[in-house]
Amino acid sequence: MYPVFLHLGQFKLNSYGLLAALAMIAAGFVVQRLAGRLGVDPGVSLELTVAAIVGGLVGARLYWAAEHWGEVRAMPLHALSGGAGFTWYGGLLGGFVAVLLVARRRRTPAGTVANIMAPPIALGYAVARIGCFLSGDGTYGRPSGLPWAMAFPHGTVPTSVPVQPTTLYETATMLVVFAVLYRLASRPQPGWYVFGWFLVLSGAERFLIEFLRINPRWLLGLTPPQWFALAGILVGSTIVVRLRARDDRLSATA
Repeated sequence: MYPVFLHLGQFKLNSYGLLAALAMIAAGFVVQRLAGRLGVDPGVSLELTVAAIVGGLVGARLYWAAEHWGEVRAMPLHALSGGAGFTWYGGLLGGFVAVLLVARRRRTPAGTVANIMAPPIALGYAVARIGCFLSGDGTYGRPSGLPWAMAFPHGTVPTSVPVQPTTLYETATMLVVFAVLYRLASRPQPGWYVFGWFLVLSGAERFLIEFLRINPRWLLGLTPPQWFALAGILVGSTIVVRLRARDDRLSATA
């Protein structure tokens, strides 16, 4: 694997950092495109993109620090300013809160904003997972004898035992999720509808992939990400079902 993508003298470009930057660029492009289609002011869409990136990074870092408090409490400032340690659900929550604050300040409907942000989040996650794969950061799966199992002897978290390349599974799956969500978001939809589907589809992906990963089990044999995934599926399903029921009622009375 290639934890360090490029060396130029003393400069070192990490694979994860490069792919994370590409993920943000790709997500920002999608936000601008969808916002333009749905009539959202370009200035607002740019603010939303910046808010999602900054809020996502802060949330991901704080969530990681909370999970690893035993390791970071001696030097919290040093740990928080380091280059490693980000958690997906913390990033999702942090970005979500930041985007809603911008939407409220700019008086843009939160449901419309949520629909616009859902596809780029899925795309950004898919691209960032390639960085996890290249860096061998430990988010791979359990030991496996499958023909495509891989070892990461030079990874950030090395292993000489072939394991399931779950990061590649996630990239492939979330690209499909992105395509579905983008198709939905390209047309006018009820507020929160596309975001509801994002919660359902991304939650199902993460819930299933956790059975192949090495994360420790927590409650009832499930990992913490699986419980977050189940919560997301529940919330997303509720949003979708209620919006569909509302549309059916409106159609019946029309």
